[in-house]
Amino acid sequence: MNQTLDLSQIEAVIASLTDEQKSELRTLVKPELEKPFIATPGPQLNALMSEADLILYGGAAGGGKTALEVGAFFLGHQDGIIFRREATQLDGIISFVKELGEGSLGRWVGGSESVFKFDDGRTLKAAGLNQTDDWRKHAGRGRDYMAFDEAAEFEKEQIFSLLGWLRSTKEGQRCRAILGSNPPRGGDGGWMIEEFAPWLDPMFDDPAEPGELRWAIVVGGETEWVDAAGEYERNGEAYTALSRTFIPSLLDDNPYLKDSGYKARLQSLPEPLRSQLLYGDFMAGQKDHDWQVIPSRWIEEAQERWHNRSIVGREMVAISADIAMGGADNLVIGSIFDDYTIPEMTIIKGIDVTSPSEIAKHIVRNRRDSADVSVDYTGGWGSGVKSHLEQDQGIDCFGIVYSKKSLASAINGGLGFINIRAQMYWQLREALDPESKTHVPIALPPSARLKAELAAIRYKITGDKIQIESKDEVKKRLGRSTDESDVLAMLLHRFGQAQRNKVTAHRGSVKVNLGHASRKKRRR
Repeated sequence: MNQTLDLSQIEAVIASLTDEQKSELRTLVKPELEKPFIATPGPQLNALMSEADLILYGGAAGGGKTALEVGAFFLGHQDGIIFRREATQLDGIISFVKELGEGSLGRWVGGSESVFKFDDGRTLKAAGLNQTDDWRKHAGRGRDYMAFDEAAEFEKEQIFSLLGWLRSTKEGQRCRAILGSNPPRGGDGGWMIEEFAPWLDPMFDDPAEPGELRWAIVVGGETEWVDAAGEYERNGEAYTALSRTFIPSLLDDNPYLKDSGYKARLQSLPEPLRSQLLYGDFMAGQKDHDWQVIPSRWIEEAQERWHNRSIVGREMVAISADIAMGGADNLVIGSIFDDYTIPEMTIIKGIDVTSPSEIAKHIVRNRRDSADVSVDYTGGWGSGVKSHLEQDQGIDCFGIVYSKKSLASAINGGLGFINIRAQMYWQLREALDPESKTHVPIALPPSARLKAELAAIRYKITGDKIQIESKDEVKKRLGRSTDESDVLAMLLHRFGQAQRNKVTAHRGSVKVNLGHASRKKRRR
C-alpha cells in the first residue's frame, strides 16, 4: 500500500542522506523542479495524473482547486480556457497564471482578449459566463482544455454545451476538462450531484471510489452511465463514452494553507456552510431557494413514508403519462393508489418510442383496477395517445392542458392561479405541507431525479395569481425536463375526480331486481 509522506517527513529523509546521495537527488529532481507547476502530493497530484476526460475536483475550501486548474494547462495543453461565472471573479486566476508564467514563459494580454500568450504559441484564456447564454460567445472554437472554477455556480447547460467543443486537431494531444468546486449552495448547482452521482449521490445504486473512472454518454442532454469506454448506439446514432471521476480535497491536503489559520476561520462558520467548506460535504444543507414551490424537507418526508408502504391489496386510482416521442425527453408513466402511495415510475427514453399507439400500449400494460387515465395534452402532444386509448382500447382518457385557465384558488391567501399548471403544482404543495388542512400522506418513490425536479421548480406572484415557471425555464437550470414531477402533479390533480368516478361506477354496477315491486305497484 502506497503511503504519502508529508513535508516534515520528506525533510527528515533528505537530512539523513549523505552528501553524495543529496547530489544524486538534486540531479534526479532537477527536471521536475524546473517545471512551472508542481502539484502537491495527495489529491491534487492524483487529479493531475488522472486519465479522466472530465474531473470534478475539490469539495472543501482551500484544497488547491484554482492551482490545479491553471497548473494542469501549463503542464500539458495547447489551447485552453478557464471560466468563472462572473468575469469580475477572475482576478485570482489571472494572478496565478502570471505568477507561473509571466517573464519566463510568455505574457498576459488583458482587456477584451484576457489571455496568456506563451512564447511557444500556446494560449490560455480567462472568461466569465455572467448570463445564461454567454456560453454561445465561446461556442464553435475547439480547445483541448477547459476548466470551470467554482463549477457549482454555473448552470448545467453552460458547462455541457461548451464541452461539445473540447477537441483538438493535433495528433496525440490529450483533451480534458476540470470542474473545480465547493459543494453547491442555494437552490442552484444541484445538477452536479446528478452528473457525478456514483460519487456524490448516496442513493446511487453502484457507488464509485474517489478517483475511480466511470464512463458515460450524453444522449439528448441526459447522462447515461455505461460499462466502459467505446461507442454505444442509441436510436441509430453512435455515441462515444467519456470518462469521469471525482477526487475530493480538503484544506489539510494543501501544505500552503494547512497551518495558515484558515482552518480556524472555516471552523467558525455557521452550519451548513461549515460542513460544506471544511469537509467538502456535497449533501450538507442544500438550501432551498426563496421561491421554491415545494420545500425539500416535505419531499424527503414523503419519500421516507414510501419505505413503509406496500401496494399489495391496494387499489390503483389513477395513472398518468407525460408524453415524449422521438425526442430528448422521457416518456414517464406513473400511478397513484388509494392510500396515496406512488410506486416507482416507468421511464422510457423518448428516442425509443416511435408512435402514439406504442405509448397507449405501455399505459394499458401499467394500468389496473380500471384506474383513471390522463395524459399531458398541452400542445396536442397527447392527442394521438388519447385517440388510441379511446378508440382502440375503449378506455376514457382525460387530456390535461397546462396552459388552460384555472378557476381554483389557493387555500391560504385566496390567490388564484395563472393556469392549470400553476394550480396542479400549488395543490401538490398544499398536499405535501404537513401544516395544511388539505395535507394527505403521499408516499413518493426514493428517486433522486424526482426530488431534484420537485425542488427545482419556482413560482412568482403576478397580480393576484400564482404563476409557476415554465418547463423550459426549469430545464435551463436543471439540465433536463421535469417529466417525473409533472406526472406526480397530474396524478394528484386527477385523484379526487378519479375516486368520485369509481364510486359512481360502483353504484351503477349494483343492479336491484324491482320486478315484483313494480307489479305490486300496478296492482294498487
